[in-house]
Amino acid sequence: MQVLQVQLAVQADPAEVGRARRWVRSRLLNHGVDPDAPMAETVVLVVSELVTNAVVHTGCPAVLRLCLPVAEDPAEGDGAQDNGPSVPLRVEVADASRVAPAPRHAGADEDATNGRGLELVELLCERWGWYPDGEGKRVWCEIGSDARPTDPLADVDWAALAQ
Repeated sequence: MQVLQVQLAVQADPAEVGRARRWVRSRLLNHGVDPDAPMAETVVLVVSELVTNAVVHTGCPAVLRLCLPVAEDPAEGDGAQDNGPSVPLRVEVADASRVAPAPRHAGADEDATNGRGLELVELLCERWGWYPDGEGKRVWCEIGSDARPTDPLADVDWAALAQ
């Protein structure tokens, strides 16, 4: 399976997070992914969280990279179908800080406006991690085509919890 890699330079400005979301939607659409599919919504949310972390916590520019699997043309080759597992989409964000990303638990404060980003990444992605990269680090995650919807609480039985 081939992989198409595309990347976007992100400046150290919180407004860049919205630009990164729009860029990802455009890349996914150009790649044939329905922008309303759960996988696309998950990718956009994860990108938003990782780019926000890079911009807010380092105050330096970052680089967002998408690694999109490209299905081989079944008309080429011997016509054998690959029934193996699908290759996940990979998101990477490189920044200038060597500080390890650590999920912070926001606690019970429902009004808290931060502290849940990496928890969402953990919940929505098949795998995630980070490694030192030059003078900074690269945070990565992998999202399968069967990604969960972006609302992890959608299936909660609130009436049962209220009893």
